[in-house]
Amino acid sequence: QWNLVCANDWKGPLSTSLFFVGVLLGSFISGQLSDKFGRKNVLFATLAMQTGFSFIQVFSTSWEMFSVLFVLVGMGQISNYVAAFVLAGTEILGKSVRVLFCTLGVCIFYAFGYMLLPLFAFFIRDWRMLLLALTLPGLLCIPLWWVIPESPRWLISQGRFQEAEDIIRKAAKTNGITAPDVIFDPSELQDVNSQKQQTYTILDLMRTRNILTITIMSVLLWMIISVGYFGLSLDTPNLHGDVYVNCFLSAVIEVPAYIISWLLLRNLPRRYSMAAALFLGGCVLLFIQLVPSHLRALSILLVMLGKFGITSAFSMVYVYTAELYPTVVRNMGVGASSMASRLGSILSPYFVYLGAYDRFLPYILMGSLTVLSGILTLFLPESYGMPLPDTIDQMLRVKGLEYRPPSSSTRDSKEEEENPEIFKSTAF
Repeated sequence: QWNLVCANDWKGPLSTSLFFVGVLLGSFISGQLSDKFGRKNVLFATLAMQTGFSFIQVFSTSWEMFSVLFVLVGMGQISNYVAAFVLAGTEILGKSVRVLFCTLGVCIFYAFGYMLLPLFAFFIRDWRMLLLALTLPGLLCIPLWWVIPESPRWLISQGRFQEAEDIIRKAAKTNGITAPDVIFDPSELQDVNSQKQQTYTILDLMRTRNILTITIMSVLLWMIISVGYFGLSLDTPNLHGDVYVNCFLSAVIEVPAYIISWLLLRNLPRRYSMAAALFLGGCVLLFIQLVPSHLRALSILLVMLGKFGITSAFSMVYVYTAELYPTVVRNMGVGASSMASRLGSILSPYFVYLGAYDRFLPYILMGSLTVLSGILTLFLPESYGMPLPDTIDQMLRVKGLEYRPPSSSTRDSKEEEENPEIFKSTAF
């Protein structure tokens, strides 16, 4: 349709890149909007944006119209993903449940949806009907507005203590826990209220040498992982065999990857777990060029094993990054890192395209970059078993950097999520 062949065949991969351009733009603005207007408001506004523009996209009359709408769909998709991840994944759930939600809770269902995609595509060959079938489930999210609360941490950071206390007391009642008479100490509230008068922007991700170093390393890490993940996902049509089966296998391999990442995050240090997954994925991709051409099944196996390693790292990097940034800029930090990963996803179709010149070149490039990102991970601070920081001064330190003594107004890091007793015993 729309004559996307011969001289116009470049429009096909460009459409994919334009979607990721929208994801890039959404990553840039979603963090700032969420930190300013609240996690819940941005979550549901961008859910409506994604569902609405996807529905309009079904009635596209030209490639240009389809592509413009695809950009807007991408903006909404990543915005609600990041907002939901920060809301539930780091700021509502307790420490043990947080890892479970961010890995198995989110990613396993993502993999199930991924597996359903080739199944839907096999039986629904018309792209308009397929897009409609994939869009309508978004309406099921509407009732969740009355179920999902705003982040108490965000409310506290805005000085809205009573609203935060109401949410915590409601959670305690739901879980059969008796809330203490005083959840927030008045003297602490006065101290927090004086601190929270300051507004934060994307520039605060570069305020100190420590947060700037973490931001730069996170940006590079996310970008490289994204190139590997989306490059391998988009490369499945170029593998030998049935395209639907290969797509299904690419989705199936993500299930054990997410389970392994959950076990690693729960029991082992973050940076060593991520580095191991990245080394596995990168080295396997580099080995593909050594496989004889007649062993096609082995080549597919190695590609799937590489996808396994990179997918595990992709699952862990969300949790790791969110734990490194403080509450006041956490959504911006995750959003900026996600924005960097979208630069990688925009480039990934062109990594795949290099296979037209040398079929091993995409694997060599993706494998090399993945190994380098594994080395980079080892220089990040370790967040395993540490309390979530609330302020920039409470952030974990990158080893090897010189620091000025913290100011006297800096709150002790122990006044963290365990400090209000109710946060320890209450989970939504």
